[in-house]
Amino acid sequence: MPINIPANLPAREQLEHENIFVMTTDRAYMQDIRPINIVIMNLMPLKEKTETQLMRLLSNTPLQVNITLIHPASHVPKNTPQQHLKSFYTTFEEIKHRKFDGMIITGAPVEKFPFEEVTYWEELVKVMDWTKTNVTSTLHICWGSQAGLYHHFNIPKYKLTKKLSGVFTHTISKEDKTLKLLRGFDDEFRVPHSRYTEVKREDIEKVPELMILSESEEAGVNLVASKNGKQIFLSGHPEYDCFTLKEEYIRDRDKGLNPEMPCHYFPGNDTTQIPKHNWHSHAYLLFSNWLNYYVYQETPYDWQ
Repeated sequence: MPINIPANLPAREQLEHENIFVMTTDRAYMQDIRPINIVIMNLMPLKEKTETQLMRLLSNTPLQVNITLIHPASHVPKNTPQQHLKSFYTTFEEIKHRKFDGMIITGAPVEKFPFEEVTYWEELVKVMDWTKTNVTSTLHICWGSQAGLYHHFNIPKYKLTKKLSGVFTHTISKEDKTLKLLRGFDDEFRVPHSRYTEVKREDIEKVPELMILSESEEAGVNLVASKNGKQIFLSGHPEYDCFTLKEEYIRDRDKGLNPEMPCHYFPGNDTTQIPKHNWHSHAYLLFSNWLNYYVYQETPYDWQ
């Protein structure tokens, strides 16, 4: 089934080029089925790239998915044209009266700041509180996951001695292999990470409402979920394209930040080689399981 997005959204051309089924709003209205409504709070600086990455993963299920994009009204992004925001985005104030089947809160390049010093923190807190009553299940990604764990469960983040960047092998927690979110997962799978901070297992284990589902010996805790399935926290970036880590590495290098090469990414640690996109299937499976078991199967048909 398709993902339903505006006909002139830039992501549409790229998705169709990849043979992903997208549908215009007019055609979607002709189908007599209950679509799944997903709201994405996009906090990433390059919003158009993030839109494409997320919509690619949301498209791979038998469900018709309607997408609403929001951005913080309390922050003016520097890397996204205002016309793009005006054309395709709205704000929390415009949609807070609605109920949504699912929500995604993305990462953001603000992890070096204390949460309360982020310009849109108060607005994000209102959104996260709102999700508890107006969203069936919320998926938090990277900094978004740290923000959610901090706000909902008072779990702190810690600065790393250096940036964690690369593609790392993860394993599933033995006691959680039967969870629906993990259906079809291999015993080991890869996930890209790109961050300067982390949360710690010992802090999460103190919260009885939370479960650690997967982690990495090198990258730490990766996937955490509330036991009621309403909140999913993901420290990595499975939505990343094959070249995203390379682009970030070159950006940081050109800024004179002297970054280390992303781990387990360039073949032979040779930056001239094409990285292997070896986390793709796991990313699709994770998003498919979330949409099916934690959103579609849990939302009432007449959710209003």
